[in-house]
Amino acid sequence: MSALEIESLLAMRKRDGLPWHYPPRYDQGVRHYMITAACYRHEPILGAQASRMFELENSLSAVISEGAGNRLRAWVVLPNHYHLLVFAPDILGLLKSLGRMHGRLSRRWNLEDRFVGRKVWHGAVETLVKSERHHCAVLNYIYHNPVKHGYVDRWQDWPFGSARDYLESVGHAEAKRRWEEYPIDRFGEGWDDPEL
Repeated sequence: MSALEIESLLAMRKRDGLPWHYPPRYDQGVRHYMITAACYRHEPILGAQASRMFELENSLSAVISEGAGNRLRAWVVLPNHYHLLVFAPDILGLLKSLGRMHGRLSRRWNLEDRFVGRKVWHGAVETLVKSERHHCAVLNYIYHNPVKHGYVDRWQDWPFGSARDYLESVGHAEAKRRWEEYPIDRFGEGWDDPEL
């Protein structure tokens, strides 16, 4: 779409009272979600200091545990984004809490960097996990992300995530079986099929 077409579409959506920023989010009950949040323009603001990545891990855990029934299943924090797999009865409430956490961290990091007013986060997006197959592929995607982006050769070597805990709980043989059975090169394929 051209810039003029985008502007026209936004004007029409505003006029008709439709959402014009992000698509509406419908609470579909208690489900698993993959949540992804990235720094604005993918700047490595998180990775400016290892302590920030640890701080974000701790903050994510605290925010998720504050919500009744929320459970953090898997996560990875990279220098410019993070991925979570969560079980959340109230995804809209969780996203609001993550937004408040982003605001607090942005303010602190901008003061540390003497860059007051800098936009740190682009936002957070949730994806409903639609099947067991999708769930396993999401786990593989999250754990493989540091390798995909060239930070480590083996995903279990990345310190900012839950990969090591995962390996301890399922073992190397089971992790390898899941990797082969649910490859990420076809990530997203067939998840809308209710039979899967």
